[in-house]
Amino acid sequence: MLSWSQNWQMLFNTDKSKVMHFGFNNKEVDYVLGNQRFSAVKAERDLGVIVDKSLKSSRQCAKAAAAANAVLGMIRRTFLCKGNELILQLYKSLVRPRIEYCVQAWRRYLKKDINVLERVQERATKLISGLSEMENTGFNYT
Repeated sequence: MLSWSQNWQMLFNTDKSKVMHFGFNNKEVDYVLGNQRFSAVKAERDLGVIVDKSLKSSRQCAKAAAAANAVLGMIRRTFLCKGNELILQLYKSLVRPRIEYCVQAWRRYLKKDINVLERVQERATKLISGLSEMENTGFNYT
């Protein structure tokens, strides 16, 4: 591979390249290109999506929930007039995209991950008067 990359003048940057080992019976072999070893990682972020070696989406769910909670906090602190329509529009345009970003790549399937995201929705529901008693706003993450 090294000679091919040198012949075609397509050199690899081993500092930016990483190896992630998948599977339970994986022997986790070290990969070397020339005299440089690729670093092994347990999780890597690409295009804003965290890929874990176990392929579970818990880290991504926690990251999405933290970002959405931060925006909800900003909305609560910033807006004095908290009309139902305004809060609903802010939720749809600012909070929900953070929860649903690249959801096709990291579909949550564990109950604990679903609960983390539903807590964000419950917090948003409390901002809308008249809906604070409801637990489910109609958004379904299953």
